[in-house]
Amino acid sequence: MEVIFLGTGTSQGVPMIACKCAVCTSTDPRNHRTRASIHVVMDGLHIQVDAAPEFRLQCLRERILWVDRFILTHGHADHITGMDDLRRFCDLLGGTALPVYSTAEGLARVKAVFPYAIADQPAAKGYAAFRLSPMPAKLDLPQGTIESVPLPHGGVETLGLVFTERSSGKKFAYYTDCKTVPPPAVALARGATAVVLDGLRIHPHPTHMTIGEAVAVAREIASPRSLLTHLTHLNDHAALAAALPPGMEPAYDGLRLTL
Repeated sequence: MEVIFLGTGTSQGVPMIACKCAVCTSTDPRNHRTRASIHVVMDGLHIQVDAAPEFRLQCLRERILWVDRFILTHGHADHITGMDDLRRFCDLLGGTALPVYSTAEGLARVKAVFPYAIADQPAAKGYAAFRLSPMPAKLDLPQGTIESVPLPHGGVETLGLVFTERSSGKKFAYYTDCKTVPPPAVALARGATAVVLDGLRIHPHPTHMTIGEAVAVAREIASPRSLLTHLTHLNDHAALAAALPPGMEPAYDGLRLTL
């Protein structure tokens, strides 16, 4: 299994507009964060999770050449607004609709923002087409399984995702945009080779975990490798990496994990 971090930043991105702080003006490329999303390759199956406003640029930067399925964790703007650029992958699929999975809230948002794309096939070459389905608790595929669990995120629920590759048995958990990780989600992630957790900043936030809260969850899950995503400009990569306990690290745009 391969996991590519297309983006690891918040809804404002880093550098942030009109900010001259040390992180926003840093020359360390790990401090340049586009909005959070990942690309997972599981036994050759390409799964894209979320589509940030920079999705097109992220795909070009990381040479993403194929998408078989798309999962939207929730319908917030920083996760959905790049979905129109999935049209290229509909072309590559031969003009068939791309399977899209999400929560009821996420699917309603897709219908509202992209009504022209809800179809069994594109209206014409170069157009997007999405075949919408509720994300099940367990999506069983020839290449492995993708399990989902609800995570609280303010007024909505986010999909926590756990991927298990059939050939290798490797397990990977992705829990972005959440205020807590409830016991069922902790249990589901146990045994994962790597776990990604929302870790917005040190200071409290009403809908995201702080770095301290993410560290506590990582200890509960006890994965050998835990990574933080959805990081604000208050986090310098090198300083945060040095401050985290063993087995934990901040993710960065372009990071690739081979599990």
